[in-house]
Amino acid sequence: MSLLMKLGQRLGQQEWLASVGRKLVPLDLVVQRRTRGRVSLLGLVGIPPVVLTTTGRRSGKPREVPLLPVKFRNGYLVTGSNWGQAHHPAWSENLLAHPDAEILLRGRRIPVRGRLLEGAERAEAWAAITKVWPGYDTYDERSGDRQIRVFLLEPR
Repeated sequence: MSLLMKLGQRLGQQEWLASVGRKLVPLDLVVQRRTRGRVSLLGLVGIPPVVLTTTGRRSGKPREVPLLPVKFRNGYLVTGSNWGQAHHPAWSENLLAHPDAEILLRGRRIPVRGRLLEGAERAEAWAAITKVWPGYDTYDERSGDRQIRVFLLEPR
């Protein structure tokens, strides 16, 4: 594991990073759009992110969000941590309403279907996720009674 990745994991557990991170997401999305997913802010610390494109549950329009994926089985795990806020992120609501989506990963567009994980499968996935990004445990503590959603994005 690179020194930058270790630093990123450590910073990810700091409360101030959630505030800063929420402000950096739009910038990261612009960078990834312009480079077709080849460059991102998270990528600079050794975490290859994805841009998830969902269909808006009310608008029906494409909605993009950069996320930290974790390779798992035949797909990728993504979490609706919302930086530890008390409510679920909009993209997770969209994915529940319209599971067919697309990810942009290292310049490749991959059609996926999102599946909400529950029970033992979610617990196994959570362990895999927090091994890569321990800050998710901190977000989980901050989110109150809300259980953070974990999705498996499987190629279609």
